[in-house]
Amino acid sequence: MTPNSQNRSDWQTIKSLWPYIWRSKYRVMIAFAALTLAKLANLGIPVTLKKIIDGMTPNPNLQTALIVPIALLVAYGGLRISMTLFNELREMVFFRVSENAARTVSLQVFNTLHNLSLKFHLSRQTGGLTRDIERGTRGVRTLIGFSFMTIVPTLIEMCMVLGFLWAKYDVIFVSITALALVCYIAFTVGITEWRTQYRKRMNEMDSNANQKAIDSLLNFETVKYFNNEAFEAQRYDQGLKQFRSAAIQSQNSLSLLNFGQQMIISIALIAILWYTTRGVVAGKLTLGDLVLVNTLMLQLYVPLNFLGVMYRELKQSLVDVDKMFNLLHSAPDVLDAPDANELHVAHGRIEFKHVHFSYNPNRQILHDVSFVVEPNTTTAIVGKSGAGKSTLSRLLFRFYDIDAGDVLIDGQSIAKVTQTSLRRAIGIVPQDTVLFNDSLGYNIQYGRPDANATEVRAAASAAHLDDFLSRLPEGLDTAVGERGLKISGGEKQRVAIARTLLKNTPILIFDEATSALDSHAEKAIQSAFDDAARNRTTLIVAHRLSTIIHADQILVMEAGRIIERGTHAQLLAQNGSYAAMWAAQQEERTIEAVA
Repeated sequence: MTPNSQNRSDWQTIKSLWPYIWRSKYRVMIAFAALTLAKLANLGIPVTLKKIIDGMTPNPNLQTALIVPIALLVAYGGLRISMTLFNELREMVFFRVSENAARTVSLQVFNTLHNLSLKFHLSRQTGGLTRDIERGTRGVRTLIGFSFMTIVPTLIEMCMVLGFLWAKYDVIFVSITALALVCYIAFTVGITEWRTQYRKRMNEMDSNANQKAIDSLLNFETVKYFNNEAFEAQRYDQGLKQFRSAAIQSQNSLSLLNFGQQMIISIALIAILWYTTRGVVAGKLTLGDLVLVNTLMLQLYVPLNFLGVMYRELKQSLVDVDKMFNLLHSAPDVLDAPDANELHVAHGRIEFKHVHFSYNPNRQILHDVSFVVEPNTTTAIVGKSGAGKSTLSRLLFRFYDIDAGDVLIDGQSIAKVTQTSLRRAIGIVPQDTVLFNDSLGYNIQYGRPDANATEVRAAASAAHLDDFLSRLPEGLDTAVGERGLKISGGEKQRVAIARTLLKNTPILIFDEATSALDSHAEKAIQSAFDDAARNRTTLIVAHRLSTIIHADQILVMEAGRIIERGTHAQLLAQNGSYAAMWAAQQEERTIEAVA
């Protein structure tokens, strides 16, 4: 995250949100005009009611007594209809503004998350992250909608009422009303600021409990394997208990706030009605004035009371939106250079030049690694676990920036080209294949979303999925389940191979691509690999040496260094680490065959 993202003020959050609102400035202006007209009509209602009451005095002229009230009643009804009309017009016009802003912010956060580095996603907590986005999106709608539908209208009405009382009556009316408003707002703001700590804690506990639940469900099989259902329930319940504690504190403080608000409103209403009643008794004011003042106060205090609720909601929304904006303002670790160009692959030559790399300063992964993969050739990388083999493929994709050295494709440094064009040129079958919770066809087509059904079927056939698909009633429409858990590891691997073949890139990476396959399936898919690698630059990270004996070059890695290189025959002749690995695996295969 950016350094200053942790301590953003409410005003900074509102400023960040304002550009999304002002994109629809004409709608905002029309909505504001409708709002003003609605409040003028609302102010005119009690004024007309006063005239009706004052006009209904005994009069010997019957015609005048009938015409005046009827005219005022028609005006009264017209004002109420106008108020409703302008309020609904405001909501119709402004609702699109709110929804567009929420959609735009949510989409930008989604895109930002995809643009963040692999380091961020490896350390994230998916459940808490999705809950933050969900609350933030809801908070945007609340912040925009309630502020324009409640706070702004109430502030306009407050100004109109105070102006009317100042012009129509003496300063006492204005003083009582203004003092009550100041006390009410100050009390509401003060208590709400104090209550915010409980809301923040509720959010933290909610995200924490949700993270535990999602993490447990994603690892459902592991929970079952170790019979830890009760343990997971206990962990989840601990989070719920912490949330409950924060929620109770929040509710108790809410009761205090509500009681204080009602006390201020009631005292002010009693004071102003008492003063008005004295004026009526003294003959200075009429019964119509008493009704007018009472109606004005009720019209003002009812939304003002609602304003207290809305202010609390807005403060809570500001907390939620701020978290989402922190995500939006998170800076990725890997950035395109300001002058980055598109990668142009003419031949597909890959070169690692004196590359040094570490995931953290305390642990060096690669030490002065240099090698070249010539165009249309296959280079295999072998070695023990932790030797740094898979790190090479991650660096080629530029998921991380190297500490020193350079990585080039056709002479172009990958640090100086756009990440999008770089990754467009490389296809990979990863060691751990995770599929989308959709159909087999969707997961294969994901390699190239604009591919047609014939191309998808051809890719599936090339990955030797035909036999498997023939046994499925729904074929390519078969759902694979969450993370592809409805199909076997070998089938998942073949789906990954199919979508990589469909991507049809000049550079291919197979990172332990046959690790989940049995020997028979491995031999069947090997021919697909050979076909796919033809006329392409191919990098294979392998454990089973039998799968890479055909490689043009084999690199043997140990502790982040290349210790041997050559063809299969050359490395066997050297009688070094590769020869020892080959002998050990051949012995294992002999034992398996006998067994």
